[in-house]
Amino acid sequence: MKRIPVPALLVTTALALALSACSGGSGGAGDSKGGGQEAPRTRISVSPTGANAEAGKPVVVTLAEGERLQQVSVTDSKGGRLEGKVAADGKSWTSSRKATPGTAYAVEARDSAGGSAKAEFSTAAPEKVNKLTLAPGKNTTVGIAQPLSIVFDHPVKNKAEVEKHLKVTTSNNTEGSWGWMQDWSGKDRVDWRPKEYWKAGTKVTLDADLSGTDSGTGGWFVRDYTTTFSIGRNQLVKVDLDNHRLTLLRDGQVVEDVPMSAGTPGGEKASWRGKTVLMSKEGTINMRSETVGLGDAYDKMVDYSMRLTWSGMYAHAAPWNAAYFGSANRSSGCIGMSDANARTVYDAVQVGDPFEITGSDAKGTQALNNGYGEWNLSWSEWQRKSALVDH
Repeated sequence: MKRIPVPALLVTTALALALSACSGGSGGAGDSKGGGQEAPRTRISVSPTGANAEAGKPVVVTLAEGERLQQVSVTDSKGGRLEGKVAADGKSWTSSRKATPGTAYAVEARDSAGGSAKAEFSTAAPEKVNKLTLAPGKNTTVGIAQPLSIVFDHPVKNKAEVEKHLKVTTSNNTEGSWGWMQDWSGKDRVDWRPKEYWKAGTKVTLDADLSGTDSGTGGWFVRDYTTTFSIGRNQLVKVDLDNHRLTLLRDGQVVEDVPMSAGTPGGEKASWRGKTVLMSKEGTINMRSETVGLGDAYDKMVDYSMRLTWSGMYAHAAPWNAAYFGSANRSSGCIGMSDANARTVYDAVQVGDPFEITGSDAKGTQALNNGYGEWNLSWSEWQRKSALVDH
């Protein structure tokens, strides 16, 4: 007699007991009076299935035989769990997240009659993995202009799909929007900017639930990301290029007002104007003109350096320019102050503080991707940078 294979996903609990019930007294199979009761029969099918299954789709567990699905558990080899929901008719369960590439999953289903079934599958390994870098850093405190910024290792073709999985929550329901651009490094980047400057004390959380999402030609995401940060003091710096003054305001009140000298107008040495954001406080660094395309004009160790753009505009100490503080712009593009004033400003400012630079002695407005230039766009212009907006 030809042996008929048992379906791989068929599981009958207490099978030995069910078979022995046939020999009991006057009762048939499943008759409790005969001293044995046939266990409920439960059979499921799972999609995706197999040892090299397609990733990037929800897991669907369908009841092929049994009562109603009561509970379904889908766990991966690292102990992670896919949450999901049973359909209204009780015949299927669908995960709320997608299956991740290169991952083994174990499925266990129980129905309302007490029967159970198990299955396993694994997804194909990805040809390419995409990763990302988040700013600001986790659990940091930043200024009121700091955007939430994500730079991707590889290109993101499926921008709308990726953006759907980026969730920002705040402690005070701050309104904001994502905007896509090409980073100064040439990589794809997306920033989340509030409609207006953050309120001091706001708590911010990003949940990037990207595992199982295909970014397109740049590959798959195989993990989730999360970060949290807080907004610090309400302060901003105003730089007046025409009057050669730098003013620090806190809660709307002037706390510092110092003379300075910015970039020489009329050429590449001029400073950028616009609303920029303090990117980092770098202390004492070596500045060389070759790195910003100005030949061999300078090579100096510079104190109290505060980076404002990727292209090399800083606020810093510039004692060699003392003759021009408060009277003329004669630097190679940076905002220079005395040692004492630069130290005072350096100690007071926070990464993420806005520097609002105004005046005619400028070579133009800072570009969107040259640091954090998004505050130079109107709210409606920024919203149109979202991949989820119908352009």
